[in-house]
Amino acid sequence: MPDDIAQRDAATVMAVRTPSPVVSMTFDDGPHPKLTPVLLDMLKARGLRATFYLIGNRVVTWPDIVRRIADEGHEIGNHSWTHPNLAKYSNANVLDQIDRTSDAIFKITGRPPVTFRPPYGSFTRRQRIMLYEERNLPTILWSVDPQDWRRPGASVVASRILSGSRPGAIILSHDIQSGTVKAMPQTLDGLSQRGLRFATVSQMMGWPLWQSRSFRRATAKG
Repeated sequence: MPDDIAQRDAATVMAVRTPSPVVSMTFDDGPHPKLTPVLLDMLKARGLRATFYLIGNRVVTWPDIVRRIADEGHEIGNHSWTHPNLAKYSNANVLDQIDRTSDAIFKITGRPPVTFRPPYGSFTRRQRIMLYEERNLPTILWSVDPQDWRRPGASVVASRILSGSRPGAIILSHDIQSGTVKAMPQTLDGLSQRGLRFATVSQMMGWPLWQSRSFRRATAKG
């Protein structure tokens, strides 16, 4: 990740200063045809909301799961169309990756994503500002990374999240990893037992719940 992400600008969010004990669980790279529904069952049983950063070409492959994510009160964010390293892309190609994904999510859910997470966290400050100016999409990074993509095992994933989480934390995880989904009961219950509540990224930033916003279709120009 670029060294400049800690600088304060409206285009970049790593964590949120919040007066209340709230964290945001975020899940990248889905939807997964088997694991995402299992995770959704866990969240539903606990009455918790999360944010899912979905890949566009997976959105169009499993639209029913995307619809379920939205219908059950979770937020859907944009995670590009094919999960490339966007830091090497031109502005036009970056916007194509993002616009195709926003359009796919809009067609399935009736609303476009309002935040973006770059694959690998690889997105230069210039690109983040460009995206914010062109599409009004802030880039959402994270403050807790359990490195779950390395597959360290469910107990390690859970302990890393529990030890790293503070009020205002944005927690990175991946619902395409079976170990991560297996870690979630211990993780979610452990965070709740510490008095932490769960909110979507929009809620943490003080925005309306994603499902309650009224949108004009303004994600792509023209």
